[in-house]
Amino acid sequence: MWPATGLSMMKTIMAKMTDSAGGCVFRPSAKDLCAFLSDYAGWLFSCGATCVRLEKNVGRIASAAGLRADLSIFPRHLHITVSDSCRSLLFTAVSSIHDCPVNFAMNTRLSKLSWDIADGNVDFVCARRELEEITTAPAGDNGRLPLMVACANGAFCRLFGGDAVAMAVVFVATFAGFIIKQVMGERRVDQRVTVVVCSFVSSVLAAADGLFALGSTPSIAIGTSVLYLVPGIPFINSFCDVVDRHYICAFGRLMNALVITACLSAGLCGGMVMMNVGMF
Repeated sequence: MWPATGLSMMKTIMAKMTDSAGGCVFRPSAKDLCAFLSDYAGWLFSCGATCVRLEKNVGRIASAAGLRADLSIFPRHLHITVSDSCRSLLFTAVSSIHDCPVNFAMNTRLSKLSWDIADGNVDFVCARRELEEITTAPAGDNGRLPLMVACANGAFCRLFGGDAVAMAVVFVATFAGFIIKQVMGERRVDQRVTVVVCSFVSSVLAAADGLFALGSTPSIAIGTSVLYLVPGIPFINSFCDVVDRHYICAFGRLMNALVITACLSAGLCGGMVMMNVGMF
């Protein structure tokens, strides 16, 4: 038989070992969790996540805390309610969607954070600190990205039948336009204005192919010089939200994508008119 004091010490040691093996304890209050999820969901939606990913990640974090989260998603706002299993304790928060461009790095890190919480790798204090770090981190390697986008757009030019000169012109036009896009994004300029300006600059530079008779495919150079501005992610997310029956968000994202496309077309036409390049 163990002495009483020895048995008590053994139970304490075993409890600590079990807690250590189980990972970090994620047990915030319902009020704190509601505030955390409100901020988390707002950033996740803003950086380009679909509604189904938003629901899964938020539900995963709430389950790790032993609570339940109900989420209502709208194009400009999120409504989150956190409750216990008996719905006897309710806290509600409404958060605004942040106005930021699509960011796959942030999207990935935020999703990883939800899994780290579910797996018991971080506690609530660490999770809040990591969320702040993710949302305030600089947007990747801004030096290499314009070069990579310009190469990709030059490849698109070749794919549509452009010659070597057209590819070079598109590379320069895309590189210049994307640099302007980054600068205007850092200064929080409205995305629609940014798209108009960037498409105008790219189309003006691409018109040099035909203006100076540099190559044999000037029209392809102009047409492909603005492809980097096509809002592919909003269109794809809109379709995914329709599949998951989030019709309000799907319509909002579709309208946003159509407006951006219209701005792209306006800038392209403006550049062609300025350079006296025929549209037909």
